[in-house]
Amino acid sequence: MEKGNATSDFILLGIFKHTRPHLFLFMVVLTMAIASLTGNALMLLLIHLDPGLHRPMYFLLSQLSLMDMMLVSTIVPKMAADYLTCNRSISPTGCGLQIFVSLTLGGGESFLLAAMSYDCYVAVCHPLRYPVLLSWRLCFQMTLGSWLLGAADGLMQAAATLSFSFCSAHEIDHFFCEAPTLVRLACADTSLFENVMYICCVLMLLIPFSLIVTSYSLILSAVLQMRSQEAHKKAFATCSSHLAVVGLFYGAAIFIYMRPKSYRSANHDKVVSAFYTIFTPVLNPLIYSLRNNEVKEALKKCLGKCANFRCPQT
Repeated sequence: MEKGNATSDFILLGIFKHTRPHLFLFMVVLTMAIASLTGNALMLLLIHLDPGLHRPMYFLLSQLSLMDMMLVSTIVPKMAADYLTCNRSISPTGCGLQIFVSLTLGGGESFLLAAMSYDCYVAVCHPLRYPVLLSWRLCFQMTLGSWLLGAADGLMQAAATLSFSFCSAHEIDHFFCEAPTLVRLACADTSLFENVMYICCVLMLLIPFSLIVTSYSLILSAVLQMRSQEAHKKAFATCSSHLAVVGLFYGAAIFIYMRPKSYRSANHDKVVSAFYTIFTPVLNPLIYSLRNNEVKEALKKCLGKCANFRCPQT
């Protein structure tokens, strides 16, 4: 098989075709992406403006919203432009940037969810010691660590992936540059890199997941010892939103990065990638806003202020 120029553009084959059903699906995806950006931006605005949300729990949630906004902004505009203009090329630099950003945000979100599970553990098991066990300093350190660990993984995998020589077709059967898909185009033995990448992804997922499981095991143990039904409801309300987000994130991530090669399918990968890059970011703010009374109260106050600003009393 011929080797292509390492500096030539790649071609993204995309997920949609120019048919009426696919045009409808494209409009649905675009609407979901806009809703995701709007919902996460609103969540960031509420957390910034409402003093009642100036707590470590909501700071971590604001970082989750920021990561979701960045992920959608990195993937969807290019996908939409490719579909509307039929110009599906992407430069190696642009491809590397997509790999770096998507892996940075994916890895960062994995560790951020672990930090949020610790927040749930402290809130349920040690509420009186919450300011000590989860100080602002520790909150900032966990957040910075999440970003740095994700960035290290993204930089390593993006650089290693683009170091290969690729076959002359340069066609990526995906709607954005994803490391596992791009590696399949390499005209070299990539087995060592794929094994290292697999181990790296497993560690990036399993280490935070182990922390999450440990936190919720301790939470469950504490809840079972509570005699008050009201305490049970409060503990469930504190952690249920986070558990839902964890389930969505890890379900998609495990499907994409931890399956054996023999079970991989390009169409399945594209559908699941669309789920975690577009649909999960729009679900996260909905889950937290619908199941969190403090966020709902902050939203009501914000809407009330907007209504008073538009309609001043005479």
